[in-house]
Amino acid sequence: MSKIALAKQKPASSANRLAVARFGDRRGPAGLMQQVLPEELFVGMLCFERKKAERSQRKLLLVLVDGTSALQGSRHREVRGGLVRAVDAARRETDIAGWYQEDRILGTIFTEMGDVDATDVETVVSKVREALDVELSPEDLKLVHMSVHIFGSDEQNPDLPPDTALYPDLLDRKDSKRIPLLVKRFMDVVLSAAALIFCLPLFLVIAIAVKLGSKGPVFFQQERLGQFRKPFKCLKFRSMYAENDPKIHQEFMKDLIAGSYKSKAEEGTGRPVYKMKDDPRITRVGRFLRRTSFDELPQFINVLLGDMSLVGPRPPLAYEYERYDTWHRRRVLEVKPGITGLWQVKGRSRVPFDDMVRLDIQYAREWSVWLDLTILLETPRAVVLGDGAY
Repeated sequence: MSKIALAKQKPASSANRLAVARFGDRRGPAGLMQQVLPEELFVGMLCFERKKAERSQRKLLLVLVDGTSALQGSRHREVRGGLVRAVDAARRETDIAGWYQEDRILGTIFTEMGDVDATDVETVVSKVREALDVELSPEDLKLVHMSVHIFGSDEQNPDLPPDTALYPDLLDRKDSKRIPLLVKRFMDVVLSAAALIFCLPLFLVIAIAVKLGSKGPVFFQQERLGQFRKPFKCLKFRSMYAENDPKIHQEFMKDLIAGSYKSKAEEGTGRPVYKMKDDPRITRVGRFLRRTSFDELPQFINVLLGDMSLVGPRPPLAYEYERYDTWHRRRVLEVKPGITGLWQVKGRSRVPFDDMVRLDIQYAREWSVWLDLTILLETPRAVVLGDGAY
């Protein structure tokens, strides 16, 4: 990978400074300034490049220069022009520069960086700092803050939460759908509370059956990953023996996520099944609970607590997430996990893992209150038929 050369830019003339302040910087191969994109276009390009990086399994480097404090004074126009020129000087012709937040934060997407390491980051940071030092006064420079964001760096440390700066589209979507999201939360609270009250007698029957069926607690708490990989305790009725080895499930998920698992044909129909049909860890009572999805009824409590929603992707385990391809991780990032979802009513265990992820991403992309209602209405039929449940 070619390194970014360090270079200083000569100060522009006062006339050029005025043009920059009004129209933004543009410089091409002949010395004219390239376009520094407005916020909407830059954020769109960032999302596009991020999705390319997801598929190519290559890292993406985003540098943000926050000039909010420096741009608040009377020298706004001069500082703005200096920031734009510095960002433009620090990039290559193939890199993309623009406003991450208009008149506040400038960003540069360094493309085709390959496997970004500490040396690459330091080279880019040094170049941006030198450019800022040329274009800004020492007083203004103290008010400017720079941050570096590497898409894909969480693969080395999965305990770190995803960098929200690389997902401005998700934050914008949340802001633009504030009212529908409030309606979704209202539905979650009202319907889950009603379900808990209505199912209370069933809870008592299941609790007795679980307790009599095998030794161990009635409820099973398992740490799962919520939106943006926030861990929470997912509640279920215990369907497995209290003492069991999770390695069998870890190996199964490893093969399923990698696409190397060979599906088993269901008896009678011959349809493929992407699920552990004969898991030795499951009790007799547990098999019934899983086939009817009754084991998941306590998750209405998770919904009330705000860890989950009624509708959304199923929350993964940490060791499952570690096996994900980069694009798989969008199912964890884009929406809050749910009890039911498109996968449960459209595919369930009939589809391979990649298709399940595509259904989850489709749900996130097309989400609406009406879609949630549609899925909720279709869920009882899927539960009663038990199609694909094991």
